[in-house]
Amino acid sequence: MAGRLAGMQIAFLAANEGVEQVELTDPWRAVTAEGGLPVLVAPHPGKVQAFNHLDRGDTFPVGMTVAEADPKQFAGLVLPGGVANPDRLRTNPTAVRFVRAFFEAGKPVAAICHAPWILIEAGVVRDRNLASWPSLRTDLVNAGARWLDEPVVVDTSGPNILVTSRNPGDLPQFEREALAAFASARSRVAP
Repeated sequence: MAGRLAGMQIAFLAANEGVEQVELTDPWRAVTAEGGLPVLVAPHPGKVQAFNHLDRGDTFPVGMTVAEADPKQFAGLVLPGGVANPDRLRTNPTAVRFVRAFFEAGKPVAAICHAPWILIEAGVVRDRNLASWPSLRTDLVNAGARWLDEPVVVDTSGPNILVTSRNPGDLPQFEREALAAFASARSRVAP
């Protein structure tokens, strides 16, 4: 399939339970529509249980575990939100290292809603501009970030492009900027 992301693998990191369904499925469709190859990465094999706010949603098959996934094979990373999802991921050292590796490699990362919690744990938000669900503002500021109440924030001040948004209502802007960031990363993908 042709498109800006033709053949590029994009990692979607989610806990095995607690991801906000629309924040997983909408960006997944956007990546696929541009020819990208999304891969669902989770701490454990099997399935990811999504939620529609507090109600159980659909389940999705795990493509590979975070221990099996090599950040070098991906052009970028999507971190969907949901309250429980990033809260579980930030207590998983392997998931935290996986996220940090994208920053160390200069690869774009897109995080929405509560997902910046794992960015805080990975130690990658200092001096960066971010949007998030409003309740994360104090956490982000205390970690050295500049919090902005904007539909989408694209920060290029660090080693990579960081795209962040506040909530599912921001998905159109989030997807537009995330796709642009991933398309710009084509030359950074390992052969």
